[in-house]
Parts: sequence; structure tokens; C-alpha cells
Amino acid sequence: MRDVLTVTLNPALDLSTMVDEVRPGPKLRCAPPLTDPGGGGTNVSRAIRFLGGSSRALVAAGGATGERLLDLLAEAGIGTLALAAPGETRQSLSVTDRGTGEQYRFVLPGPVWGPADVGQALGAIAGAARDIVVLSGSQPPGVPEDFPLRLARRLAGRSGGRVRLIVDTSGGPLRALAAAGRGPAPWVLRMDGEEAEELAGRPLPSDDEAARFAAGLVDRGVAEVVILARGGDGAVLAAPGLRLHAASAPVKVVSKVGAGDSFVGALTLALARDEGLEMALRKGNAAASAAVMTEATRLCRREDAEALLAACVARRLPD
Repeated sequence: MRDVLTVTLNPALDLSTMVDEVRPGPKLRCAPPLTDPGGGGTNVSRAIRFLGGSSRALVAAGGATGERLLDLLAEAGIGTLALAAPGETRQSLSVTDRGTGEQYRFVLPGPVWGPADVGQALGAIAGAARDIVVLSGSQPPGVPEDFPLRLARRLAGRSGGRVRLIVDTSGGPLRALAAAGRGPAPWVLRMDGEEAEELAGRPLPSDDEAARFAAGLVDRGVAEVVILARGGDGAVLAAPGLRLHAASAPVKVVSKVGAGDSFVGALTLALARDEGLEMALRKGNAAASAAVMTEATRLCRREDAEALLAACVARRLPD
């Protein structure tokens, strides 16, 4: 298996709980909270661990909250590389209403970064990278929107193209990547359906239309492989000479939290094992389907992902 390094610039200590009813006014008595290390890259590392693989997690952490997050990752058997954040690591709160089953998510901002913090992060990632780097999750305030592009260039210059970058991002960083055109770019770029439609400036109601848009990004050199996750409709993948759709497994949705990170974890693990793009896409969908079956901030379970793989059938789409 190739070495995997996940990167989390804006981690969070995730707290999740339940109440009988969410309503304004009275004190709401909560169930005992569950505490998990959160943030895109940390969740990708956790998913890889749950699925039987291993990775290293580079995490920007600060203060007592950051120490607690790093302790939880160590307890989970995940090797960590701590990067000093310029302030206290943030927290997030997820509350489920027992009566309706609806989930309310409150996410605090992370500490503000300066140019020196950004430079330190780029150097630390490039120094730790070996085979595959996964940049996932939101960026802290102050980090420039073109950070994923800067990282792609730094890795290309440092490793001569040997290190491959997987990016799962949204908003300004996604737009900056899409606008960059040719040059050092991520190996794999993943986004969800809403992010893709915002980037396209139009609806993408069908698998064929989503795949055509993804293929257009590949043709422009935005990434070698572009994946659009489409929720219950599965996911599409475009690469040179290849367009694929893989179905999601039909499961009861308990919580959508962690589905995207479970997808990226399973996809990355399959690619690190050289299982090919089609199998990686199928395993990503199976893990995402498994994740929505679990409560609160829990991710996928290996036994569920393996059982659901057969339902995540892949088919080639026309060029």
C-alpha cells in the first residue's frame, strides 16, 4: 500500500448529542455527548482506519482543544503529525431532535492564520509527503483561496510529480482551482453536486450532464480525475478517455454527517492499493452509503461498506 498523508488545516473537536425536542426558550436537557476528532482530513484518516488501512494525519492543532483532538486520534490508532495552529482549535456541535429525527449542526470558526502560518503549513506538508496527500475540509480564516493550487505546485516542484494530491474542497478554493487552467494540478478533485452546479453556473440534473461537466474540467487541466458526488444518485468520474457512474446503495439515511469523508477515505485507500479508478469509485460510494446508516458524527463501518459494495454497480457513460 502506498503511503497516505491526510491534511487538516481547520480541524474541530466534534460533539454530538440528542434532545427530545429542539425549540427556543427553555433549557434543553441533552443526552451524554459523543466526542470525536473532526475536520475533513482527520475524518478521512479515521475512515481509512475503519476500513482496514492506515494513514498519517497532519493536523494543525492549538490549545487544550487541539491537545484533546490529537489524543483522540492517537487513541484511534492514527499516527499524527502536529502542526502548531495560531490559536485554539475550534469545536462543533451536532444536536439531533428525537421527535423529528432532524439534525442541527453548529460549526464554530477556526483561528485566523497569517502568511507565516500558511508558509509553515506548505513546508510541513511538502516535507512529510511521500506518495499520496489528501487535502480535505474547510480552510481557516486568513488562508488564501488558492492554497490547494499552491500546494499542488509545491508538491510537484519538490517530488518531480511523484507525490499525488487528492483534493476535496468547495467555495473559493474550488473556484480558484477551476480558474487556474494548465499547470501543476491535483491528481483527483472531488466535489458534491451542489458545489458542481455552483461552479458550472447551471443545473446538472443527469449523470450524463454531470459527467460532461467533469470531463470539461479534466480537459482544461484542472485535475487529472474529477469526481462529482450526487448523493442518492451515486457519483460520476471523469478522467482522460473515461467517464463512469457508480450507484449508491439503497439504505435508510440516519445521518448524512461524514458521508463525504467516508467516500474520500475509501476512494483513497483503494487508490493507495492500486485497485483502479472504477473500483475506487465503487468503494467510495459503498463507504458513503455505509456512513449515512450511522448516527451523529460516526463514519462508515467496514462490515457495512463491504456488504454494500455489490449494490454500487459502475457503468461507463458515453463520451
